[in-house]
Amino acid sequence: MDYSDILIHIRKIVRALNLESKRIQKAYGISIPQLLCMNMLYAQPGFQSTITGIASYLNLNLSTAGGIVNRLEKKGLVARLPKSGDKRKNLIVLTAAGSVLVEKSPQLIHDNLTGRLARLPDDKLQQIKEGMALLIESLEIDKIPASPIMTIKEPLNRM
Repeated sequence: MDYSDILIHIRKIVRALNLESKRIQKAYGISIPQLLCMNMLYAQPGFQSTITGIASYLNLNLSTAGGIVNRLEKKGLVARLPKSGDKRKNLIVLTAAGSVLVEKSPQLIHDNLTGRLARLPDDKLQQIKEGMALLIESLEIDKIPASPIMTIKEPLNRM
């Protein structure tokens, strides 16, 4: 059996994500994880969260989430505010500039993909799930933390 088609499909997905990541960086001056962090804050009551909440949402460790927040803070897109009642803890709050950037940012690929997957019959979804699980197992990458860092400018049919 020829496995090259599978490898080509994987390469197309990786290449599309890399190109989209570069486009987001160039157009908006932020990385996809930074955009995801800001999207998460935008959806929260009061546009705020703790570093722990951000790390949990992005499925990252606290140090990595802290680095993302530090870079966003330097750009004036988020601010750290002391948490009322506990001055040792900070809340991360989306600034007005951050809110504007989120509103003009592109739709994330997982939103687009979620809509398309929702229209598939259950048996097809199960096939995709099992195929992806087998692929992840075959690549021995099941221990790698994952976060929804995919974005897309156009519909998926462009590949």
